[in-house]
Amino acid sequence: MAEPRGLRDIPAGARIAVLGAVVGAVACALPVLRPGVPWAAVALLAGLYALCEWPPRCPVLAGRVSVPIASGSFFPVLLAAAFLLPPAAAALVAVPGALIAYVEEEPRQVRRIWRAAQLAIAASAAAGVHVLFGGREALGGRGAGAPDFPYALLPAGATALVFCLVLTALDGLILATAERRPPRTAWRGLLLRSLAPHCVHGLAGLMMAVLWRSRFGPPAALFVLLPMYISCWVFAQYQRERAAHQATIRALVQAVDIKDRYTRGHSERVGRASEMIARELGMEEGRLEVIRFAGILHDVGKLGVPTRVLRKDGPLTPEERAVIELHPEYGHEMVRGIGFLGEARAAILHHHERLDGSGYPYGLAGGQIPEAARVVAVADAFDAMTSTRSYRRARPVAAAVTELERCAGAQFDPRMVGGLVRALSRYGWHVEVTADEPGAGGARGNVPPSRPVGTPAAPVGAPAPEPGPLPDPRPSNAQGA
Repeated sequence: MAEPRGLRDIPAGARIAVLGAVVGAVACALPVLRPGVPWAAVALLAGLYALCEWPPRCPVLAGRVSVPIASGSFFPVLLAAAFLLPPAAAALVAVPGALIAYVEEEPRQVRRIWRAAQLAIAASAAAGVHVLFGGREALGGRGAGAPDFPYALLPAGATALVFCLVLTALDGLILATAERRPPRTAWRGLLLRSLAPHCVHGLAGLMMAVLWRSRFGPPAALFVLLPMYISCWVFAQYQRERAAHQATIRALVQAVDIKDRYTRGHSERVGRASEMIARELGMEEGRLEVIRFAGILHDVGKLGVPTRVLRKDGPLTPEERAVIELHPEYGHEMVRGIGFLGEARAAILHHHERLDGSGYPYGLAGGQIPEAARVVAVADAFDAMTSTRSYRRARPVAAAVTELERCAGAQFDPRMVGGLVRALSRYGWHVEVTADEPGAGGARGNVPPSRPVGTPAAPVGAPAPEPGPLPDPRPSNAQGA
């Protein structure tokens, strides 16, 4: 289906919302036709805001700037305009920058027009509230004395709050109309996510306004704008890099799921269980995400295993088992160049090692096995037991925990098993996490686990009995902890 490229290609409700916003923005800006508008200040602030939106479109910076630097999220200039200008003039400040802003998705021009109208309405409403609360007098300025702190913070806070509320309301409106979401779902969480950044931008805008109206004039305001702009640029770069990391992980997991349809959902569940164990063991926050990545990608090496072997219905030959037991090494080779994975790469390579040295691929024992790999080994076995397989129904969580504790010290690290047990008692393991529903899970397939401890009962992850034809995926009967 082609992406919408113009106003006629978007849903009717969204068209009405966009046109209504444009009409509202024009109404907010009409009073500028009256005399007495400080056009020099309007032009300077509008130019500053446009400059904040310009870099991603500038040919000189092509290839250096990979994200929209401000692109609707850098508001100190607009809030400074709300503090300094009449409502109609503040509305005009937002328009040029919004119309040249970087937009990735179609229809680009419609999105720019919507954003310009949205920001114009928000800036006008915020400036009106600032005037209503007597903010101009509190700011002082040339010939009016010093700013009246802390009284000036009250109208400034109200201004930033109204700016945030208007943007949030309009964001929810366009989500509800363009994506046909229920209104409650569209607005849920928007205000809480937006409030803190808008308060920070409001404080920066207030500092700009104070310096603007001081005896040093507009150039002094740049001392506030420049550090704030650089901080936002660095944060945007970090967010873009983080999003790229997440996209890389998703692409690899989807590739595995497509190749082996019987493990869909398994990777995500192992990632979640791994993170629960790591958090319970008190690992620092920076490691938690890496441990989760290790759990999600632990089976990525299956991409290097022939599909006919992974999907084989009958028992594996010794040669086929030897090929499958190479999947940790395949996975390590695939991700070794992805720097942000860190110790997750070692976990992918060693998650089938055993404490007693009988695991694979290298037969490491005890402390030779990386800590992250010992975490993933427990999480992997737990999900394998609490998910329906081709050769058995899922075990209850309590039975799976009992089996893990029985094999602790020989197959699994007791610390990791204890961490999982404590995490399960604290948070539980809900049915929707472990259910192998059609299209979201299923049998584990032919990836052999570590070699079992020689006990009458099949240990965790023991090779399956000779499987017959694979049944249709069925919901897991795993129970909560």
